[in-house]
Amino acid sequence: MVTADNSLSQYDQSKIFNGKNFRIALIVSEWNRDITEALFQGAKTTLINHNVSPENIVRIDVPGSFELIYGASTAQQMDFDAIIAIGCIIQGETRHFEFISNAVAHGIKDLNLNGKSPVVFCVLTDDTIVQSKARSGGDKGNKGIEAAITAMRMIGM
Repeated sequence: MVTADNSLSQYDQSKIFNGKNFRIALIVSEWNRDITEALFQGAKTTLINHNVSPENIVRIDVPGSFELIYGASTAQQMDFDAIIAIGCIIQGETRHFEFISNAVAHGIKDLNLNGKSPVVFCVLTDDTIVQSKARSGGDKGNKGIEAAITAMRMIGM
């Protein structure tokens, strides 16, 4: 469990592989665009800072978080070393939040079990937009940074 004073963006850079030869896909949901764009920028900047060539970072936009599953599945067929699924699902007045959150989590889990490239879960599932902003560059760090580091560590396994 993440504690209130734990930043998601803190990590030991010496434990991260040189990404010079890595090819990574970032599948980005267009829903809650301000949040997903901040997550994307955090991930992309981190990958570049660890020597992943900008030409080897491919962005694929999908309409919403549910479509991240198909986007990531398609990317697994394109010989990427890792895939990062970036989305933001915010609690509303109906159970739609639960259905979409669960489906995306299970879909990405299934891709990890059956696919040839790791798919990193970078999908915020928050109660409010304030919480999402805090986790996409605010006082809780940027989950996109954490996802990029996770992807690089998974490639090195």
